[in-house]
Amino acid sequence: MRLTDEVLKSMALGKVFKDNTAKINAIDFSNDGELLVSSSDDESVHVYSTVTGEMQKVIFSKKYGVDMIRFTHTNNAVLCASKNGSWDDSLRYLSLYDNRYLRYFKGHRDRVVSLAMSPIDDTFFSGALDDTVRLWDLRTNACQGLLRRRGRPVVAFDNKGVIFAIASSGNSVKLYDTKSFGKGPFLSCTVESNQPLEWTCGKFSNDGKYILLTTDNAIFLLDSFSGATVQKYQNFVNDNSSVLEASFSPDDQYVVSGSEDGTIRIWRTLTGQEVMQWKGHTGPVGVVQWNPASLMVASGCTSLGFW
Repeated sequence: MRLTDEVLKSMALGKVFKDNTAKINAIDFSNDGELLVSSSDDESVHVYSTVTGEMQKVIFSKKYGVDMIRFTHTNNAVLCASKNGSWDDSLRYLSLYDNRYLRYFKGHRDRVVSLAMSPIDDTFFSGALDDTVRLWDLRTNACQGLLRRRGRPVVAFDNKGVIFAIASSGNSVKLYDTKSFGKGPFLSCTVESNQPLEWTCGKFSNDGKYILLTTDNAIFLLDSFSGATVQKYQNFVNDNSSVLEASFSPDDQYVVSGSEDGTIRIWRTLTGQEVMQWKGHTGPVGVVQWNPASLMVASGCTSLGFW
């Protein structure tokens, strides 16, 4: 079905899961869209089937906590970051099949706030509050590369795995060739703003033409070829500077974002016109993503919703 304003206005909350006792801090769909994994501040990982609409598994990580959860290229393994305190800032490669850590990735000296899995191979980037971005490979626990960027870094791959972007302090955004990032960025730009921007989330559009970058009070749409700001979305609530996720629809025609008032805001990507506000959550919606394979959206506050 083709996405239109009318289709979006007809969508409603189809299923609500109240399996968590604290905020859901990350969600991710598997590549085939058949599974969704969530991580929460209650130190749990939940796996859901989008086919049956049922929870399949729950795993607890009481020792490390869990954050920034991401599927790898299989449906039975995920990457996640630590959440509990400053004593351990490692990344962990977790088997969902038997609840076993396959590998630890140690090197960051402060909390990891961004995690991006390559869409084409076993490499991934992590960005942390220790002013570093690190390149890893699932097959070895040794760091494969390091870039120093001040402030809170956000890292994102394009959907072909050829380019990655890093947004960091100074309102800067830099684009790199994945195979030769040691040579430095091939494009650097500064996003114009009246105040310093702290990036919280970043994603490429599915066609690779745009980059979506979120802050606590605005979402920016950048042209990935020139770095120019194409659009700015601001009519959402974030009085407490929560980390709110924004995502492209599968056809890139719409942008969806969470909001602290429990709503989900939807805009036309290029015009910035608000199309719809979905209501149904009882708390701040920090995570929201489109299913890559079907007409479905998942969102989370302390509960998880399927639209």
